[in-house]
Amino acid sequence: MNKNPLFDEAGQIYQQTHVTHWDKIAKKRDTWRGLGRWYHRRLNQIYQFLVNPNQRILEIGCGMGSLIAHLQPSQGVGIDFSPEMIARAKQRNPNIQYHQLDAHDLSELEGEFDVIIFSDTINDLWDVQRAFEQVRKFCTPHTRIILNFYSHLWQLPLAIAQSLNLAAPLRTQNWLTPEDVNNMLLLAGFESIRIMREVLWPLPLGGFADRILVKLWPFRGFGLSNFVIARPAAQPAEKPSVSVVVAARNEAGNIKNIFERLPKMGSKTELIFVEGHSRDNTYEAIEKEMPLHPDTPSLLFRQPGIGKADAIRLGFEKASGDILMILDADLTVPPEDLPRFYDAIASGKGEFINGVRLVYPMEKEAMRTLNFIGNKLFSLTFSWMLGQPVKDTLCGTKVMWREDYEKIAANRVYFGDFDPFGDFDLIFGAAKLNRKIVDLPIRYRDRTYGTTNISRWKHGLLLLRMVAFAARRIKFV
Repeated sequence: MNKNPLFDEAGQIYQQTHVTHWDKIAKKRDTWRGLGRWYHRRLNQIYQFLVNPNQRILEIGCGMGSLIAHLQPSQGVGIDFSPEMIARAKQRNPNIQYHQLDAHDLSELEGEFDVIIFSDTINDLWDVQRAFEQVRKFCTPHTRIILNFYSHLWQLPLAIAQSLNLAAPLRTQNWLTPEDVNNMLLLAGFESIRIMREVLWPLPLGGFADRILVKLWPFRGFGLSNFVIARPAAQPAEKPSVSVVVAARNEAGNIKNIFERLPKMGSKTELIFVEGHSRDNTYEAIEKEMPLHPDTPSLLFRQPGIGKADAIRLGFEKASGDILMILDADLTVPPEDLPRFYDAIASGKGEFINGVRLVYPMEKEAMRTLNFIGNKLFSLTFSWMLGQPVKDTLCGTKVMWREDYEKIAANRVYFGDFDPFGDFDLIFGAAKLNRKIVDLPIRYRDRTYGTTNISRWKHGLLLLRMVAFAARRIKFV
């Protein structure tokens, strides 16, 4: 099949047999439609949630090309080893580039992609690890690998459907577990971020089962399709610059401390204050301190709107650093802890670093008991909702790449302007982008100046509202 054989004789026979098989399936589908259309319709919906439009997308094993076309890429490239599949893909979706190539040898392909998809492809591959290694060269640090593959529990039902000519016949399948796939991704230089199980009822009227039940115990274990989302293994960034944004309202007594205690990080550390209609002299205090600290580039803005979220968005808009940090003006998270956040993101260990107040013991007045218990319960709920551990949703200190924030802001219409504090806007946005979220425990301190701007009951009602919001917009989609 290739001038230079990729495999030994057994591997070559395997590949030739599978190419012939999928050529026959392509011809069969010209006149035959089984029950698989409902399954593929649901896959399209899941991928449309996982992949934002206008991205560079590569699909390995694209078949007749309908999935990648549904995702509205800015650049779409599909490859498949079946010439009959590729011929039909080109005819049906002329805006997508299709190539007849073997996933085990992509030396002829060039470019970088934001998303690389293996949809029901690794089931058929002779050497899955090798295929993963082939796509590594097309990745940027922010590329996401998204795979879906059949669960072994469905081997018998699928065999019955095939025997009744209700589903396309399959050759020998790999029937991999998510653990198998995680291991091969690791060996190929990737790291898994999330694992999901989807599609409980791949037939008509499956909406409730596929959107709700499959996300709940015990139905979750019976999903037909395993999804794995991965990223390239971490690569340290070389001294990225930092913008620290401080939303300051009634915090005049903390301003001098912020300037004096802020560490220098990366190639440059700038400090951006957004003052929010204070009743004290916060704005004047910032103006006074700025010329006294010429070694710290600083900016000051008056907030035009209201709420912390509005202030942080203005600060991020004005920021020039590669890394964006939020520091609460009340100094309950010490500025001296910020280099740990910097190291976590610059080293590549995470792409969204979330401060956590609930690990270490707190100073006596830092957080009231009911607040602490409520935050613990909500952390479990949000971790389940987002598919990644998020132990503390409302710690003010959050760190991300400016490039990622720009994508969150551009896609904000998906969630809407729902969050007055800004914490959930950023966490949900990072989860929607499939970014690696890492919790970083900190010692939470008591205030030394002023009083909190947060109400316990208002805070609790907000969390309940966010649970419902996340369920509707992230979990049960």
